[in-house]
Amino acid sequence: MDRHAFWALIEECRRRFRGGDERLAWLRGELARRPMEEIVRFQVCLDQVTQDASTEDLWAAAARIFGGRCSDDGFCYFGLWMVGLGREVFERALADPDALADAPEVQRLAGRPRDEWNDDWPEWELLDYVALEAYERAAGGAEDGAESCEDAFDDAVETQRLNDEGGRDPADGRGEVGGGAGAALGLPRLSRLFPLPAGA
Repeated sequence: MDRHAFWALIEECRRRFRGGDERLAWLRGELARRPMEEIVRFQVCLDQVTQDASTEDLWAAAARIFGGRCSDDGFCYFGLWMVGLGREVFERALADPDALADAPEVQRLAGRPRDEWNDDWPEWELLDYVALEAYERAAGGAEDGAESCEDAFDDAVETQRLNDEGGRDPADGRGEVGGGAGAALGLPRLSRLFPLPAGA
């Protein structure tokens, strides 16, 4: 599985379902029917595209949407959510984080109190586990148990990563980024959609 095939799966998932749980169930089943090497490649591709999104500008965009701050974990889950927005939106946001203001999923959040975002909350942490779950299903409950299956999956992903070019840790050299006035200068549309609360 290359990036094109990875994005094709994500797009098919988006076409079929809106809800995150339904998408995950479909992806899990679809991946579990494939060779285990493809399941591993899906995880490697997911890691690579989320690493691509690990930029200071996108972190500032996430912080703006979240009201001024975004934690390390929050940004990781935000990047996974961005993958779920599809390849076109994802790649536009890589080139111009302020383009997230055009995404319907982002526009649905604007003007709503965060405690009412519920299922629209911009995070998709569980996407990071779907390949492992598919791998375990494809392994058919190996005798060594789930823990050794997870170890085998992690080892296979790491081996594939080492065989690929590049590959940086998205947390390398990163601190928490605030979405204050400085970030707002480069994010005019997101700043209009998500004005900072007083004192932020």
